[in-house]
Amino acid sequence: MVMITIGPEPGAEDASTTDACCPACALRETRPEGRPVRSVPKGRSGSEDRSVPRVRALPMIEPTARPSIARGTDRRIAYLGLLVAAAFFVAAPLGLAHLVVGRSGLWVPLHLALAGSASTAVASVLPFFAAALAAAPPVRPQWRIAGIGAVASGALVVSLAVPTGRTEVAIVGGLVYITGIGAVAVAALAPLRGALGIRRPLIEAAYGLALAQVAVGVLLAVGMIAGVAAVAGAWATLKPAHAWLNVFGFLAVVIAATLVHLAPTVVGSRIRPRASAVIAVVCLVSGPPSVAIGMAVQLDPLVRVGAAVELLGAMALVAHGIAIHRDGARWTTDLDWHRFTGWSLLLAPGWLLVAVALAAVPLLRSGADPAAWSVARIAAPLAIGFVGQILVGSWSHLLPAIGPGDQAAHARRRATLGRWAGLRVVGLNAGTLAAAAGATLEMLDPMSGQPMLAAGLIIAVASLASSVMLLVQAALPSPSSASRPRAAF
Repeated sequence: MVMITIGPEPGAEDASTTDACCPACALRETRPEGRPVRSVPKGRSGSEDRSVPRVRALPMIEPTARPSIARGTDRRIAYLGLLVAAAFFVAAPLGLAHLVVGRSGLWVPLHLALAGSASTAVASVLPFFAAALAAAPPVRPQWRIAGIGAVASGALVVSLAVPTGRTEVAIVGGLVYITGIGAVAVAALAPLRGALGIRRPLIEAAYGLALAQVAVGVLLAVGMIAGVAAVAGAWATLKPAHAWLNVFGFLAVVIAATLVHLAPTVVGSRIRPRASAVIAVVCLVSGPPSVAIGMAVQLDPLVRVGAAVELLGAMALVAHGIAIHRDGARWTTDLDWHRFTGWSLLLAPGWLLVAVALAAVPLLRSGADPAAWSVARIAAPLAIGFVGQILVGSWSHLLPAIGPGDQAAHARRRATLGRWAGLRVVGLNAGTLAAAAGATLEMLDPMSGQPMLAAGLIIAVASLASSVMLLVQAALPSPSSASRPRAAF
């Protein structure tokens, strides 16, 4: 309810209103001009003096306070989930070390980086972003913890059980992962029914469809491991469908939908409707299922259409990032930190475009040919240039924003995360370029491609390791703050 006033604001320093018993009385006892009103004089007979104008009090309407939304617990859960994702990120290079010495293929490092680190980061941040963007209250912490825990534990179990041949354990891990995706969907979409802010149907639909696509993709892999005849017998054609749904249908969609609003915040640009954002989200959502279904039923035109649509979506995402940076602000403080986060989120979509082109062009030529799909061809630009760069860039932005501590602690984190900004960005992208070129040459001439591949991986991993080291250092409390009272989180 709204209180209509005709005088000075409550609490205004006016000597004429200090005799009132409360601010409401003071408002009722003031003229429209704000001057005090004398008491109405009485006549000799006790009646009112009609010569003095009477001021009638306006009806009082109590103001309705907008309900506040407590996000402290949700913010802590997102922060801790990002730390779990960082642990997967540290473990992924161990699989790369095995790759360099020829002891295993790309399966282990890719699943640790994508199914482990990236999926856990999505489970941690996606519900937080969805609720905050629509001004909706978060779900109960149990749903958030269940989603993050199930996704992380399921990915870890699958990554360890499949290479060792423990089929039953791998099946359980896959089902736990799917259960976690369901909990993440509830945590992200259920609160939106009580949203107080503007709803964004395109972004909400993209999140929901991305979670559905990864659930279907993982279910296909579980069916293959379990030996389901319909899946295992057609795995040669379903394997590319599994990869497209998990990588392009899930990770690329979630990251693209989040960048629509996160990237302008990072670079200091306006969050406004852009045609490039709509094209990017719509195409990236619709391309992977078209490819997956076309592969499953061996329909060449559907595969070609899906590949072309996905390529268009990746190009639109790059155009969206360029437009945002053109409108970006010129920062005057924390320049290194702003430089690292801004350039990371700009360059990462470029590597998604490279990965999509490497995956889509063979499908445009060959159609639903399983031999046209090669994970080795897109591994470096996808896992390192796109996902790895997005993770370290977004973590570097979010850690000072949602982490514990006061303004001084946040400033210290920004200074820490801005160290060697240019060197880390150049090293990561140069290493990714060398690794991608080496992987392509290795298919033609292994003797000439392997040294370039190994050198690129070493440079890129060293850059990522330095970023993770700085993230860990920024997350730890500073020695000077150990003696001070603990700040609110």
